[in-house]
Order: sequence, then structure tokens, then C-alpha cells
Amino acid sequence: MEKIKTKLIAIDENYLDMDKIREAGQILKEGGLVAFPTETVYGLGGDALNPQSSGKIYAAKGRPSDNPLIVHISNMKALEKIVTKIPEAGRKLADAFWPGPLTMIFMKSDVVPKETTGGLDTVAVRMPSHKTALALIDAAGGYIAAPSANISGKPSPTLAKYVAEDMDGRIEMIIDGDVGIGLESTIVDLTDGTPTILRPGYITLEMLEKVLGEVNVDKTILDGNSKQAPKAPGMKYRHYAPKGDLTILDGEQVAVRDEINRLTKEQQQKGEKVGIIGTEENMPSYEADSVKSVGSRGDEDSIAKTLYRILREFDDEDITVIYSEGFSTVGMGQAIMNRLLKAAGHKIIYVS
Repeated sequence: MEKIKTKLIAIDENYLDMDKIREAGQILKEGGLVAFPTETVYGLGGDALNPQSSGKIYAAKGRPSDNPLIVHISNMKALEKIVTKIPEAGRKLADAFWPGPLTMIFMKSDVVPKETTGGLDTVAVRMPSHKTALALIDAAGGYIAAPSANISGKPSPTLAKYVAEDMDGRIEMIIDGDVGIGLESTIVDLTDGTPTILRPGYITLEMLEKVLGEVNVDKTILDGNSKQAPKAPGMKYRHYAPKGDLTILDGEQVAVRDEINRLTKEQQQKGEKVGIIGTEENMPSYEADSVKSVGSRGDEDSIAKTLYRILREFDDEDITVIYSEGFSTVGMGQAIMNRLLKAAGHKIIYVS
């Protein structure tokens, strides 16, 4: 891939510099790529209606071309152009959660190239709530295809320095700004009967059920043995993975803590550099080369916001083996556990 000069600019979401926004929007209109902050993680943006731009996104990320991209919009009128129909469930969810960290899958219209949708007849769409992202979408013409701004398979970036680590020389611009949640959006499929969660996120099953009533959860979310073709980003391939070998331990908390400590000593005796991902409650009991707290077990928002940064920090520290506590599989905990399992290649040890 030919190396290009990457420009880094900073934009404060609360005081938008529209000259910088327009500069970034022009890059996108001309077929270039811009990484930008959203309320979830950093996105790697290209013109969603330009097949060449989508091709550049896949190339920059090293991403399999059958892994669909999410189209970002800034208003409901834009949605009407790119889908064949907005079902009632879609309108209800948009009223409740847009702008916000929810992606919905619709049947696509002909204006959306299959290069953007991974060859599928469906399109994943979201309206972010981040002010910089919304302004950039408008400046770019209304449609930005944007997966997370990382090399495919690595942890999604929540800081601009990690975007630059992966994308410097691959894209035209990086916008430095704040992200909030720290995990990617919830994805709901609206194209096949009962609405179905394909990727858990900040918008939980319980929140969706309050709006729609019945909502299904795809059985592959916490299962690593699915052979189905991916209908949404993150379903098929290993994602979010640090360089070190990650294993999750789940079960009764005291037993988990003791087994993590036992395994850590065992690996250190073999010469491995070991990192531990633990909750605040267990921090005093851990000893390793690097011990990092994701926050209190009772504060899932804090855990979500911290997880990817910790995985990146372990890479910076050349950690070779990582052990992590497991988490609840309800509410936001389901999203956290989904990302951990993907990062670990579904390596999990159950202890009691």
C-alpha cells in the first residue's frame, strides 16, 4: 500500500471549528479517508456511496471485503434515500435512540454500492450523537461509511494516538477529539421477522424490549463456533485482539482471582510477561508484570470505556500473556463479554 501523508487536526466537540470540518469533508468528497471521533469509538470514514472509497477503507484496515461497513447519517431524510423501506420497528427505534449508539440493518436501495455492504443486499445504518461526527457527515455530503479506525483484528481505538499508530501513512486525516462509551454500537437486524441483536452494545436488550416488545438475540454473540456469513460487522472474524495471548476466567469471584494468580505465576516461571485485567474489588490481590483495573464491577459503563485502552496499553508494554476476569452476560455486561470473547478467540476457563 502506497504511503501517504496523514494530517492530524484537533477539534473540540463543544466549539466546532467549521473550517477544519469543511477541510475534512472535502477530503471525503474527493474519495479520501478521514478518521474521526464518535460517541462509541473512532471511525475510519470514507464516502459511503463511492465504491472506490469503501475499497480504500478495506485496504487501509486490512479488512476482509465481505465484512460490511456501517453507513453514518445525520438525519432521517438521508435514511430514506439508502433503504428500500423503513419498517415501523425502525421508526420506533430511531425515535427512541437516534442520534446515538444504535445501528439498524435495512434492505438497501440501489444507490448504496455492494462494496460498502460487503456484497449484501442489506445496509447497516447509524446516526451518531457526537457533534463532530454529525458536522463531518453533513460536510462530506451526508453519507460516511465508517468501521472502527484500527488495523483489522486489533482493539478499536478510543484515543487519537492509537488511530495514528495504526493509520499514519494510510489515510489523509485524523481528527483528534473525545470519545465516550468506548465500545461499538449495538446492531439490530430489522430485515427478517422479529428484530434481532447481532452485536450487543450500550443500547441493551432490555432497552430495546421496552420500545419494541419482542427482540431476539443472535445465538452467535457469545458463541465462537458460528459458520454463518456475517450480516453485520464483527460477527465472523476475530476482533479487538491484543498482541498478547488473552484468556478469560469466569465463575465464582474468589475462585477466579485465585486461579488467575496461579496461572500468572506459572506463566512467569516460563519467562512470559503477564498482564491481568481485573475489577477494582480484586486489585489488591493481584500480582503480575502489569495489573490494570477496568473499574468497579458495579459500574459497567466504566468497564466498557476502559477495556480497549487497556488492551492497547498491554501492547505498548509488550505483554505476552493476559488473563481477564469474566463479566455478566446481561445488560451492558453482554457487550463487554462479547468483545472480550472476540479478543480472546473465545478462550475461556470456567472455575468454581
